[in-house]
Amino acid sequence: MADTHVPKRARDLPERLWRAVDGADVVVHAGDWVDVALFDQLEQRAARLVGVYGNNDGPALRARLPEVARVELDGVRLAVVHETGAAAGREARCARRFPDVDVLVFGHSHIPWDTTTDGLRLLNPGSPTDRRRQPYATFMTATIDGGRLAEVTLHPLA
Repeated sequence: MADTHVPKRARDLPERLWRAVDGADVVVHAGDWVDVALFDQLEQRAARLVGVYGNNDGPALRARLPEVARVELDGVRLAVVHETGAAAGREARCARRFPDVDVLVFGHSHIPWDTTTDGLRLLNPGSPTDRRRQPYATFMTATIDGGRLAEVTLHPLA
């Protein structure tokens, strides 16, 4: 997930997303939490939480979260960052910035994104609380199997 903006855009995450959190082995948040309380809730409920701060996150969140997170999950090298810049040229720019990564999860735009370039998969789950110009608010789930990203699903929220 990314760009939750709680409590500014919503009082809480949608219940469907909380159920996904409860069932996940790892929860990834690509920034713009806005409030430390959501971070604390996710940290308590998630089996494992990987997150970064975004441009709307203040000093309290920046003190607890990195700008870029890197983890290896069952052989998949994952990086998380909030901003990647303009959509034009994003794939090449990210491939240069993250040459040692298999999957990059990012946020900021609130627009879902799923592309692959030079072996790097770029994923933006959109926002579960602030759809902006998108038809739905969204989040993503993914499955790792055999050391590779096997399935990515974008979940629209009504």
